[in-house]
Amino acid sequence: MMTSISSIIPMDQVSRAYGAGTTSASSEASSTDFAGMVGDAAKSALQTMRQSEQVTAQGVAGKADVQQVVQALSNAEVTMQAVVAVRDKVLGAYNDIMHMSV
Repeated sequence: MMTSISSIIPMDQVSRAYGAGTTSASSEASSTDFAGMVGDAAKSALQTMRQSEQVTAQGVAGKADVQQVVQALSNAEVTMQAVVAVRDKVLGAYNDIMHMSV
């Protein structure tokens, strides 16, 4: 199953990471932008998971519609897939670096 890129990486985070609208090109500013983007993505993923958990609990209690529960679970699934994909890429890059000869 292919997941579209737009559902994995929100475009506002990408444009913020690459400094859209700014003219600063220092490496320190770039690392801050990247760190901010990663932090924002992690916070967003955590918020999505918490929100999905709350909607699911409301559904079990009979306070939420079935469609809302399914939609929340779908959002949580896509978020978890994205987090796992990023984790796998980071671990793969780490392993590649560790296997490099110096």
